[in-house]
Amino acid sequence: MKKAELVFIPFPAKGHLVSTVEVAKLLVDLNSNLSISVLIIERTVDAERSAYADSLTAASTTTRIKFIHLPQPDQDTDAANFIRSVVQTHEPLVREAVTKIVEHSNSVPGSPRLAGFVLDLFCTSFRDLANDFGVPSYLFCTSGAGFLGFLFFTQALHDEQNFEFVELTDSETEFTIPSYVNPVSTKLFPSATFKPEGFGLFLSVAKQVREMKGIMVNTFLELESHAVDSLSNCKLPPVYPVGPILNTESCSGVHQNYDSIMQWLDQQPRSSVVFLCFGSRGGFSANQVKEIACALEQSGLRFLWSLRRAPEQVNGKMGHPTDYENMAEVLPEGFLDRTAEIGKIIGWAPQSAILGHPATGGFVSHCGWNSTLESIWFGVPMATWPLYAEQQLNALQLVKELGLAVEIKMDYRIDGGGEVELVKAETIERGIRRLMEHDSDVRKRMKEMSDRSRKALMDGGSSHCTLCRFIDAVVDNMP
Repeated sequence: MKKAELVFIPFPAKGHLVSTVEVAKLLVDLNSNLSISVLIIERTVDAERSAYADSLTAASTTTRIKFIHLPQPDQDTDAANFIRSVVQTHEPLVREAVTKIVEHSNSVPGSPRLAGFVLDLFCTSFRDLANDFGVPSYLFCTSGAGFLGFLFFTQALHDEQNFEFVELTDSETEFTIPSYVNPVSTKLFPSATFKPEGFGLFLSVAKQVREMKGIMVNTFLELESHAVDSLSNCKLPPVYPVGPILNTESCSGVHQNYDSIMQWLDQQPRSSVVFLCFGSRGGFSANQVKEIACALEQSGLRFLWSLRRAPEQVNGKMGHPTDYENMAEVLPEGFLDRTAEIGKIIGWAPQSAILGHPATGGFVSHCGWNSTLESIWFGVPMATWPLYAEQQLNALQLVKELGLAVEIKMDYRIDGGGEVELVKAETIERGIRRLMEHDSDVRKRMKEMSDRSRKALMDGGSSHCTLCRFIDAVVDNMP
């Protein structure tokens, strides 16, 4: 086989970067003639992502993955404009980095040849740059196949029928979308669908992906067989389900509270703890925090709660959640004392380590795709509380289609622009009680899906075979 080099360009958010790095590791492990350069776009407002990015080179165990850091001007406006600005501001920097890769290849005998770009869903505009270098582009979708199908469905509806989704803002219209088994209410669509700049981004992404040579998706056939099958009818490039792509390594030493969290879990009975964690933007209002606290106390269940202060918007820029200096200030009076025997409240959470602990019996989650895959990997049933982006669609799949989760609130969102709904303690308590039922069908199905997720990546498994086919396609498409 010819020596080949791929250039990966992940979007500068930790969830995107982590899965990109992990799929790169899998690819180079599968083929000794493959090398990968990951171009890391810096983003000063995201401290957790920056710390992870800084650790990559030191932690790398192979010289066939290189990490090239590109500076990021502070241009965090709204999401759609930020995504566009990433491509616009970094085109010269990416061009320079790839030019050096090509020059090195041409000057050093035996070096791998540039074989293509692998682009994040929000970096598809770099496809034009790949064309300039005369190499093909591929997609690595860090979301699931269901959401990818949603993008192609909305693009086709707009292009073929001139349909304007902005007219459906706040409606409850249902659509039959091929990548989902059940009809989908517009209440579950991403908020960007109803904003001209956001939907314009969806359209351009869908069109650019159609022109690529292949689509890797962070999912596995046994999880999203319906969605993957539906994509074969969309006149798309070949689709490669390659997941679950996860970083499940221990977080010990990364955070000062890691040991105390693990020690507390060690003292709890097996599958007895409900874990609440809401991702990198998962903060709630003070009123909502009190409702969650009341639900936990009334349930009497053991709990581990990652409680963080909601992100604030400053000068038009959305920040990130931060830990409370004094959690008692936002909780009901006396709550910490009354629940001291059964509960532990933390700030930052080593999520994968907690999900992998035998004491964890249920996961109240925002349904981000990485969190969803982690929960499946460890066999922990979920309760859905989506917040933004495509998380409401993920929740629909988990509850209605796959039966791997119970619902707390499926159409909740924090990015709609209006007043955020207050979910009452009674609703939350009902959801977590159902979640923690030990003989439930949800728990049994999640255990079965967990086994399938692990087999998918073993030799001969569905995703292992698909990764090998992707590598073959890269070689076949080399210029």
